Amino acid sequence: MTEPRHASHLEIVKRLRRAEGHLRSVVSMIEGGRPCLDVAQQLHAVEKAVAQAKRTLIHDHLEHCLEEAIGPLPLERRGSVVEFKEITKYL
Repeated sequence: MTEPRHASHLEIVKRLRRAEGHLRSVVSMIEGGRPCLDVAQQLHAVEKAVAQAKRTLIHDHLEHCLEEAIGPLPLERRGSVVEFKEITKYL
């Protein structure tokens, strides 16, 4: 693996690898005829893990890359940037 761009990337990779393992177990559960409720619960956990990884990646990108792109702005001109970062919490 090449050097990650941001410190959070290592944690994101760990989270996605765990989700990958859980997803493999979902396939095995289906192939093994496990009850649908069990499969659905496991799929929900995989979905949440991937969504959290995506959210972390987006927030990290905004914190580092957006700040770098816009450069230093006076506090009174940062309103839109702060609001944009806040609204991404609802992704």
